[in-house]
Amino acid sequence: MPRGIHTLLAVVAGVVLGAGVMLVRGVSADRSAPPVAPPAPHAQASLLEEVTRRVRNDYVDSVSGDQLDRAAVDGLLASLDPHSSFLDGAEYEAMRVSTTGHYSGVGLEVAVKDGRVVVVTPIEGSPADRAGVRAGDILLEVDGHAVEAGRLAEAIEHMRGFVGSYVRVAVARDDEPEPLQFALERSEVQVRTVRAEPLPGHFGYVRITHFSDSTPRDFDRQLSRLQEAAPLAGLVLDLRGNPGGVLESAVTVADNLLDAGVIVRAEGRTAASRFEMRATEGDLLRHAPIVVLVDHDSASGAEIVAGALRDHGRATLMGERTFGKGSVQTVMPLPDGQALKLTTSRYFTPSGASIHDRGIEPDVALSAAPGLAAPAGPRDVAGDPVVRAALQYLRDRSLGTQVALAGRP
Repeated sequence: MPRGIHTLLAVVAGVVLGAGVMLVRGVSADRSAPPVAPPAPHAQASLLEEVTRRVRNDYVDSVSGDQLDRAAVDGLLASLDPHSSFLDGAEYEAMRVSTTGHYSGVGLEVAVKDGRVVVVTPIEGSPADRAGVRAGDILLEVDGHAVEAGRLAEAIEHMRGFVGSYVRVAVARDDEPEPLQFALERSEVQVRTVRAEPLPGHFGYVRITHFSDSTPRDFDRQLSRLQEAAPLAGLVLDLRGNPGGVLESAVTVADNLLDAGVIVRAEGRTAASRFEMRATEGDLLRHAPIVVLVDHDSASGAEIVAGALRDHGRATLMGERTFGKGSVQTVMPLPDGQALKLTTSRYFTPSGASIHDRGIEPDVALSAAPGLAAPAGPRDVAGDPVVRAALQYLRDRSLGTQVALAGRP
């Protein structure tokens, strides 16, 4: 891939405006500022150089050159768009894990719930899974350090490390009076971005959390597993909360459900940023109907898949209007393990529409409600009201498109 990894991760940039007090002192007659003669044109410094010099010399606190450089870079990129940014070593590594889909650690997916860090699931086959850590356990300590909900990133980083090294974690479990202690040997962990389950009536459910390098392979494998006995009668593809990821992976997933046609087209200033990606023959579902679940957090790669399937009449979108991120970022490695994430393209759906800042309106709208979030674990799918609505739509669809539309929730 030219120059770096093409990513489509959505980032919501929050801007906090603080009220400041500016004290302006008048210049007294006995202490006037000396006039400053303008420098000759050839000697004029750039605005950035001049401001940097003033800050370095006159700011109330000492500021290092590295601090000024980083602030200048951050300010420059922030002025472009919310998705361009400088990545330090830790941030670049987190991006690498997200795109490659693997890392060295213990294999715990955790989330903050009610002010506590809860295990969503131990990744199948990981050290945590083999040791007996369970979904629902509350993470208390990592190597003796208390785990705080507000410092979750630190706890996650601490659980990663070299293959073969050990980390101790303590968890609380509902049916255990005392915390449970686990000594976990770190190993290579494959992040699961695809989860699948059969639904009644030989329908299938597939959820994609984000698009990594391994997503297309896992998607193919899960569809094959669901269709071992017979072809599926229909599929519920859950993209709720999916922030995007690797562009090529999202396109490949869409390709696997289409036989032909444009999937996405992009425009940019360089030759590498202008491209068109098309589907190749071979629909893994053999034209069985699809319902794609989306919400306001479905972004970028998720919107490319949803837009391509809807524009080609291949799927019905159900849920909420999507996030609306119609740009592509390229991750460009820099010295010292750092990287630049820069917006290089704007993309368009097969119909030629730009969804940037607009999102995609679903065919079947479901009002936002607390119960409409994507399920956190396998046991939640059957009770998910949105999945039930999608399944009913697919059942009605088997009686005819008009029946399905008339029965929309």
